[in-house]
Amino acid sequence: MYIHNLNSVLFNFGIFEIRWYSLAYIFGILLGWWLGRKIINFKVQSDNIKFNLADFDDLVSYIIISIILGGRLGYVIFYNLSYFLENPLDIIKIWEGGMSFHGALIGITISTYLFALKRKIKLFFLLDVVCCVVPIGLFLGRIANFINAELYGKPSNLFFAVIFPLVDNVPRHPSQLYEAFLEGLVIFLILNILIFKKNIKSGVCSGLFLILYGVFRVFSEQFREPDIQLGYIFNLFSMGTILSFFMLFFGGIIIFKANNEKFI
Repeated sequence: MYIHNLNSVLFNFGIFEIRWYSLAYIFGILLGWWLGRKIINFKVQSDNIKFNLADFDDLVSYIIISIILGGRLGYVIFYNLSYFLENPLDIIKIWEGGMSFHGALIGITISTYLFALKRKIKLFFLLDVVCCVVPIGLFLGRIANFINAELYGKPSNLFFAVIFPLVDNVPRHPSQLYEAFLEGLVIFLILNILIFKKNIKSGVCSGLFLILYGVFRVFSEQFREPDIQLGYIFNLFSMGTILSFFMLFFGGIIIFKANNEKFI
């Protein structure tokens, strides 16, 4: 049994604070940018693909904006729409928390599509690279969720259960760590083993990311408390589970198309 006593603030300078969650975003983006360049260099050399690395550097700027806007709007729409309709100014208060992975995913997909269209680059070449680096951010983000004692799990009597004093004195599943391991580490290893193979079909890594994340998220949601304001929809599914079902559906379509035709 572990009693959670971690501080969400790493450094407090009085005027401003440095929080673990902010660092997770910063390092997730920086490490993702670094790895993305490595993947592209490999593809250029092994598959004779012509690509200007400066384009990927520019794409990262699009992605940063889409993560913030998509993540926030996703939370607003999917998780607390009625509240924000009554309090629209609170939508911009990102510092108070409230970001959605599924919303960020939609934002990243749209911005990457627009970027690929503008630069005349194959969409799924970019999306495959992005999907291979996203698990870095997922891993760091879930660790930050654990440090913040948020998105905590259901009650548990397992020996490694965690008590979050800021929540209650009930031992709970460390569901944030389950997700860090599955959505972050496991997906990262699988996709990066695949992407560094020669001549892997375009779109495979993107489709596989959607499927793997969808499966792991649905599994993890069984151990995680649903959002208080939503509870279970139809008394069965959390919002995260429902959104992940859509990921499974679209991931399957992408894998099917990747194996039967070339993506443009």
